Amino acid sequence: MRLTRDQIAAIRQAAEESFGEGSQVWLFGSRVDDRCRGGDIDLLVRPAQAACAPDLKRKVRFLGRLERSLGERRIDVLIETAGDRRPIVRLAHETGVRL
Repeated sequence: MRLTRDQIAAIRQAAEESFGEGSQVWLFGSRVDDRCRGGDIDLLVRPAQAACAPDLKRKVRFLGRLERSLGERRIDVLIETAGDRRPIVRLAHETGVRL
C-alpha cells in the first residue's frame, strides 16, 4: 500500500470529522499495489450512520480537510450508502484495504 502512516491517520481523522465517529475508509485502485507508481488516491467512505444520506457538503468538507493535511493531490471519493449495490463499491471492498 502506497500511503504513509501519517497519510492514513490524516484520512481516518478527516473521515471521522466529516462523516462521524466510527466511519470506515477503504483505499482501493492503484495505490493498493506497491509495484505501481503515481496514481490518484481512491477512497471509499462508509459513514458512521449508514442511514444518513450522503451530501455534497460532507464530501467537500472531507476533501478540504484532506487537501490541508495531505497537500494538493488528486483524490477520488465514493460515499457508500445503506444497501449500496454499485459494482464500484463491491470492487473497493473486494480489492481495497481498510484504513
